Amino acid sequence: MPGMMDTVLNIGLNDEAVQGLIQMSDNPRFAYDSYRRFITMFGNVVMGIPHTVFEELLEAAKKREGVRLDSELSAQALQELIAPMKARVQEITGRAFPNRPWDQLRLSIDAVFASWHNDRAVAYRQLHGIPEDWGTAVNVQAMVFGNRGEDSGTGVVFTRDPSTGEKYLYGEFLPNAQGEDVVAGIRDPQPISALRRLMPHVYADLVDVCQRLERHFRDMQDIEFTVQDGTLYLLQTRSAKRTAPAAVRAAIEMVAEGLIDQREAVLRVEPEQIDQLLHPMIDPQAEVKVLGRGLPASPGAASGRVVFTAEEAVRRQESGVRVLLVRNETSPEDIRGMHAARGILTARGGMTSHAAVVARGMGKSCVVELSGAGDQ
Repeated sequence: MPGMMDTVLNIGLNDEAVQGLIQMSDNPRFAYDSYRRFITMFGNVVMGIPHTVFEELLEAAKKREGVRLDSELSAQALQELIAPMKARVQEITGRAFPNRPWDQLRLSIDAVFASWHNDRAVAYRQLHGIPEDWGTAVNVQAMVFGNRGEDSGTGVVFTRDPSTGEKYLYGEFLPNAQGEDVVAGIRDPQPISALRRLMPHVYADLVDVCQRLERHFRDMQDIEFTVQDGTLYLLQTRSAKRTAPAAVRAAIEMVAEGLIDQREAVLRVEPEQIDQLLHPMIDPQAEVKVLGRGLPASPGAASGRVVFTAEEAVRRQESGVRVLLVRNETSPEDIRGMHAARGILTARGGMTSHAAVVARGMGKSCVVELSGAGDQ
């Protein structure tokens, strides 16, 4: 259920612990960046405060410093965000932000268990036939930090192209960032090949572990990883969501490679993926007016009335109107609207963003990181 359930990062930080993180890393900017991230994520996931509350404070700080990206904020600017963020938490909830790490951990665990029942997770299970009574576990992992500087970062990599099935490392990497920055489309990531140039030894380690994991699971893998101080850490791996053409090609090539037999290859292609193979496409000979260009996250062609919210997509689809969902970027809350839409278009995000991964799994046509449309 990629992206459907909640996660909380940087648990355990408080006014005392952040000083220890500064001493350990000799990097105040990194420590305060992690602290403000924790307040934002915990405040949203555990305490139910809208992201926009914290984003407004962050945008104001960037405006004061005259910078465009979060990663350009100084240590002092990040430190000065902590008190206003906590004050907004108390103002909205009537409760002080919890400072004891064990309280933070217990509340976070409870929130992840509760997210099994959130609307997007319920919708995803309904769409994919996952039983409600399976329930969930909660993973508690030691934190590794991709935001410690230019020899750190985070990324998502597929062991084969999830759109075509071609065998090569396919994914994206963001230096000096944490995991949610990639999937949320907050910053435009670099192709995974950039990691070979930035950190050649880390890239070599990643190639090796991708090969080992694919051999072990005998299937295409979708891997999330973090690099901290030049060391590669794997956060999770799972069988990758893929388009129908990718499922067919990967299955055939895995038989040739001796990973699976022919019977298993046939079972790897879901019945509904056969339908995807018949998806419409734009006539290569047709004259078209190009309004903008983006990244081809999920193949196919789609037409419909443009809508800008998931709720409107559902409402219009139920009344018989074909719709295209257009968003800055999608989030797990948009799952019902994505299912209702014929196609999905986002202004931000890369090939491993939420919109890209979910659209491929649904067999929906999707273009991300659109540029140029505003000029028309």
